[in-house]
Amino acid sequence: MKLCERLGIELPIIQAPMAGAQGSMLTIAVSNAGGLGSLPCAMLSAEALAAELKEIRGSTDKPYNLNFFCHQQPQPDEAREQAWRDRLGAYYAEYGIDARAIQTGAGRAPFSAELADLIEPYRPPVISFHFGLPAPELVERIKGWGTLVFSSATTVEEALWLEQHGADAIIAQGLEAGGHRGMFLSDDLTTQVGTFALLPQIVQAVSCPVIAAGGIADAQGVAAALSLGAQAVQLGTAYLCCPETKISAIHRAALQSEAARHTALTNIFSGRPARGIVNRAIHELGPICTDAPAFPLASTAITPLRSVAEKQGSGDFSPLWAGQNASQCREIPAAELTRLLSDS
Repeated sequence: MKLCERLGIELPIIQAPMAGAQGSMLTIAVSNAGGLGSLPCAMLSAEALAAELKEIRGSTDKPYNLNFFCHQQPQPDEAREQAWRDRLGAYYAEYGIDARAIQTGAGRAPFSAELADLIEPYRPPVISFHFGLPAPELVERIKGWGTLVFSSATTVEEALWLEQHGADAIIAQGLEAGGHRGMFLSDDLTTQVGTFALLPQIVQAVSCPVIAAGGIADAQGVAAALSLGAQAVQLGTAYLCCPETKISAIHRAALQSEAARHTALTNIFSGRPARGIVNRAIHELGPICTDAPAFPLASTAITPLRSVAEKQGSGDFSPLWAGQNASQCREIPAAELTRLLSDS
């Protein structure tokens, strides 16, 4: 059975979950249009997640996807944290920020048994993961609900590992993709390759369905990915300017400017490589900075700079997540875009 048939969706279009950029409004719009809408859950509190689930359940009877991170929480490293704050010291002084008032902590929690308890009554059609898979007992529990499990692979080795550990479908995340790299078996960026090089290799290596992701922004790109063996295509950047997203005016303007042609992988905003539009922070601190604490701890110290700069109308310290192809990022309803993407 083909993936779309198994999912019960009309179109081979999956909207990429984009934490911080969307809520359930985008999820619902894409699902109701015949694709698979996704809800990013990694930055939601239990209360917020419950509210979003109720909204989805009340607004669509179509399949949808919940996305979680499954990283290992790092132990705080005081010396590394201090080195990072020292690196940011001149910026704190420039913006009048008291570094002593900044609390340490992490804003992204990995999937857990407690989260499974919360979502079990909803038995979501799909749960997808970034950074591998959770513990085997959690994977088994999810699959016991009749839920399909997806996860991202950035190399053939990761795809094989995911298939061996229970993934029902694999998202082949090419180097062009915006946001966080899903890499989990290695932190070597030289292993990362483009979508149309990675996709056929993963299709050949695994027996489960493969979903293409990264740099695909129009119907021609979708058709190309399907011709190389993908059973569906996951797109994120193309949806960012839709009215159903929650991105800032600064982010929206950057996506629609010439600046969007220059993106880079950077770890300065979270501690893990992620692709965004190059701005002052990436240019001056990175793109890869060894002082940045491990994911997700790096975000705590740089977030106050983002907040103050954005109040002044600047995206100099904002994570302007975007893939390498923002050319079709248009301000049209998500349902219309979903249909256009499948019109090959």
